[in-house]
Amino acid sequence: MPGILKLAYKLLVNDRAKFSALLVGITFAVYLMMFVTSMFSGVMKHASANIINIGAPLWVMDPYVETVSNSVGMPAYVLDAVRSMQGVKYAVPLYSGGALVKLRDGNYQTVTVIGLDDTSLYGRPELTEGKIQDIYAENGFIVVNDAEFSKLENPHIGSEFELNDNRGVIVGIAKVPTSGLYGIPTLYTTYERAIQYIPNPRFTISYVLVEPKTANDIPRIKQQVEKLGYRARTKEEFMKNTEDFFLYKTGGGTNLLIMMLISFTVGLSLSGQTFYTFILENLERFGALKAIGAKNRDLVRMILFQATFTSFTGFGLGIALCVLLILLARARLPSYAAMITFGNLAISFGMVVVIAGVSSYFGIRRVLKIEPFEIFRG
Repeated sequence: MPGILKLAYKLLVNDRAKFSALLVGITFAVYLMMFVTSMFSGVMKHASANIINIGAPLWVMDPYVETVSNSVGMPAYVLDAVRSMQGVKYAVPLYSGGALVKLRDGNYQTVTVIGLDDTSLYGRPELTEGKIQDIYAENGFIVVNDAEFSKLENPHIGSEFELNDNRGVIVGIAKVPTSGLYGIPTLYTTYERAIQYIPNPRFTISYVLVEPKTANDIPRIKQQVEKLGYRARTKEEFMKNTEDFFLYKTGGGTNLLIMMLISFTVGLSLSGQTFYTFILENLERFGALKAIGAKNRDLVRMILFQATFTSFTGFGLGIALCVLLILLARARLPSYAAMITFGNLAISFGMVVVIAGVSSYFGIRRVLKIEPFEIFRG
């Protein structure tokens, strides 16, 4: 490290009160930004849980579907039409709906029921207990062992329940990459059993899952589905649609923006004011350096180093605090949704760069106006 930067470092850390105040302001701002964006990212991932868990590359749906949890039934001819399209390797129906099950103790619990294609069981989860073939047994259901597992009284293989006066039996316990958003347990069964046990409108196909022959066939399949009057979306596009719904058509997007602006304003005001006060209190030292031959560019380097060092130290502390609190929350609440992504880090990093730039700008303006003779005036 050049000598001028060592001097800048010592000037910064020797004033422990000001240095601590700078770190606290930036750390708190980064923590707020990371916490809010992490919570939103977690909610988005859990909202797309069925898309991620089933993993189909292409989904065919009613054009008015906005999220995977709000499906609109489609007639059976849609499945036949999709299967006959060019570029389609195979296509299967999927049922997705809510139901109310009666547990052994007499309590009722809302569940999400996923009905898999009877022939292929396409989109089936990975089992940790039981055999997938047992789903064909009479009344067979597979339960997902996630954060909501205990709401079904921690069932085991052989556990029984009632669904619309129909007997259900747990024949397998599965694990999935992502649990749902709304705190509702998930059951898997066959498509025919799902539509038989659960009252439904005339059309019972929630989605048609498509496996294209090649990735290049996807645009052609989309065009054919559009001509049919329906919509085809890739896994990533469907997840993006779900995210856009929560971001723009609910209060989530507005709340996120407000919280980000609050955290940014807090960080900018605290760090900017404290850093400017620090510069004012050290004007004599900067003036002395200028008097003994330090050039303006050396003083600018010092201030930029101090602002950058403080900002990125606070950035690291803010992330560490956010990670710690998320880990503590998940230890107590397994269904806690917050998660840190590269996008969250990028947003927080960008805001920290702005805070560092604005803070250093006002400090640089004040220091460059110093005249060396002023410090010897007294």
